[in-house]
Amino acid sequence: MTDSDSPALPFTGERFTPECVREIRYEHWHRYLFAWRIAEGKRVLDAACGEGYGSALLARTATSVHGVDIDAASVAHARERYVRENLRYEVADATQLDVAPASYDLIVSFETLEHVEAQERMLDGFAHALADDGVLVISSPDKRTYSEVAGFRNEFHTRELYRDELLAMLKPHFPHVRLYGQKLLFQSAIWAQDGTGGPCEAWTGAAAPGGAIVGNLDYAPLYFIAVCARRELPRRLQALSLYGDREESVYTHYNHEVRKNMTAGDRIAELERELETLRGAAPQAAPGSIESGSIESGSMEPDPTGSDPTGSDSTGSDPTAPERRDWRFWRRKPDA
Repeated sequence: MTDSDSPALPFTGERFTPECVREIRYEHWHRYLFAWRIAEGKRVLDAACGEGYGSALLARTATSVHGVDIDAASVAHARERYVRENLRYEVADATQLDVAPASYDLIVSFETLEHVEAQERMLDGFAHALADDGVLVISSPDKRTYSEVAGFRNEFHTRELYRDELLAMLKPHFPHVRLYGQKLLFQSAIWAQDGTGGPCEAWTGAAAPGGAIVGNLDYAPLYFIAVCARRELPRRLQALSLYGDREESVYTHYNHEVRKNMTAGDRIAELERELETLRGAAPQAAPGSIESGSIESGSMEPDPTGSDPTGSDSTGSDPTAPERRDWRFWRRKPDA
């Protein structure tokens, strides 16, 4: 596989690109790596392949990979950036696949289901396109944790599903479903340094001393990943899959922000102490003075025009000064 020097696709918030960093990068790359072993020696369809990076990754182990996406610009970019004999990209709608029955052994579709209204029709097409012993690996955000608990609305999502709704939609086509949860977690990891394999274990405790400790990952998933089959599930399915980068970019960014906030807190405390010292040293204002909070009769009559005698406008703002905005402004998206 060769990656050309073609320019990166602009990140719109809807379609992931490999240039994205930290949390979103972990989530997206991990899903394709999770499917990587399943794809070995198989004919693979990557439905709604986006920029094409995931199709290219699967092509390293699959017999062939067919990436389809409804966005022509993304497909053109993928064709230029990722070149391999067993890899091709095509403009197509994942909800209206036009392929022969049993064309694929594996279909992966990540970050797709929640973006389309015709979810049942899309699954009908996947079932039609898969071989009888084929496998579907599909992701879906958990509506409860992703939106309701977080109080968040993703403007690009058309139809999110609860866990039970997702399973009810998959089961008519695929009697065998194994559901995985996905979420970024803060964990302590212990691993063998001699490279040998063996059983895995996971523990979840309480933050408070004396809290219960359970022997599994006891968290509410942010996303579900479902591995589905008509016959039987792949035998080499892992119970746990981990992904990180060697630079530990998420953890490094977290540490940087913590140190920055601690430094800012120390500086604020220092300034507050200086202010208290200045207040204690200031002379007491005489009764009746402006400084004491009262104005003698007739000393400063209000201007009926509403103008400020100091020369600033009636709102008290200087038009040449930078606009003041509270912290919530920076959480808003810029206008399109």
